[in-house]
Amino acid sequence: MLDETLRGCRVLDLSQYLPGPYATRLLADLGADVIKIEPPDGDPMRTFIFLDDDGLSPLYKQVNAGKTVVRLDLKSESGRSRFTELVKVADVLLESYRPGVMERLGFSPAHLQALNPRLVHCALSGFGQDGPAGQRAGHDLTYMALSGMLHHTGTVEIPAIPFPPVSDYASGQQAANLILAALLRRERQGKGCTIDTSIFETVLSWQSFGQAGVSRAGCSLEPGRGLITGGVACYQIYRTADEKFVVLGALEDKFWQAFCAAVAQPQWIARQHEPMPQTALIRELRAFFATAPRDAWVQRLAGTDCCFEPLLEPEEVAGHAQVMSRQLLEPAQGEALPAEIRFPAKINGRMSRPRKPLREVSVETVAADWLLEREQSAC
Repeated sequence: MLDETLRGCRVLDLSQYLPGPYATRLLADLGADVIKIEPPDGDPMRTFIFLDDDGLSPLYKQVNAGKTVVRLDLKSESGRSRFTELVKVADVLLESYRPGVMERLGFSPAHLQALNPRLVHCALSGFGQDGPAGQRAGHDLTYMALSGMLHHTGTVEIPAIPFPPVSDYASGQQAANLILAALLRRERQGKGCTIDTSIFETVLSWQSFGQAGVSRAGCSLEPGRGLITGGVACYQIYRTADEKFVVLGALEDKFWQAFCAAVAQPQWIARQHEPMPQTALIRELRAFFATAPRDAWVQRLAGTDCCFEPLLEPEEVAGHAQVMSRQLLEPAQGEALPAEIRFPAKINGRMSRPRKPLREVSVETVAADWLLEREQSAC
């Protein structure tokens, strides 16, 4: 059902690494025909961090599942000619070059719209198409640093590196949302458009809490000091006797009271709203949770409505009852292969089908298929 919503929609993906490919995988999950165009040497993500026996990174294969990969040299006349053919029949083009690169290749926004007035062109860059930082390089961590996000992470001593790459996934999701909105607009007005969005601006847009606390006395959001940044005992991560962790999120009074009753510590109830940072109370709970292993705490609090969960390790997630019940992970097809994370939604009670592996074909094959389909379908 989900994988039928964008059936017939043709997407060209010129992006590499994670943000852009994640955006187009979301479109592929919804049924779009995504053609990922890579340079002759391929996407550097092919060999990122670790490799499978086939020489490809499982990270690359996961984020590009459901797509067709072709190699094309856009610096050559023949490559640009073939790309032009595809642009004329495409519905969406997503690219993640630095500003000016598409123009130097001969594909400015104006030229793209002239080739195909119905084209939705999404330029997903690091900082946007203009401004003093437009040409600067960046990665997930540096975008989070400039947005102010890292100020709120980690401990008093040092910020923490979040995982997975928040900026990359967030901007990919944002790009997909913008493309879907532009396709809806096109259905109503008959015209495509050019979208200018960036990784930095996306993660900055997530900082409404941080900006709201600026210059407000008593509204600390610093790490280890604020209500949701580690400054209170009721919203905290605790180490257990077996060197694992549990997470308590009992912010509301009713949840904190239920937790204190379940662990037979009624004297803690009145201390929930002590001034932050609650160093003494946090120390007491740390010592308390350190007296038993993680799963013992899970059993003890299983029937208590207090926002308490174990901190699962990655290999434990697939066995969680909720994950299994909702069929959120597709079992791995080989011993060394990771489980496939399903699209996180249902329509009319049905989930989408498992993704097909990426496939690599010649650009001539894709061009022939798309030219044939142009007369038969429209997005």
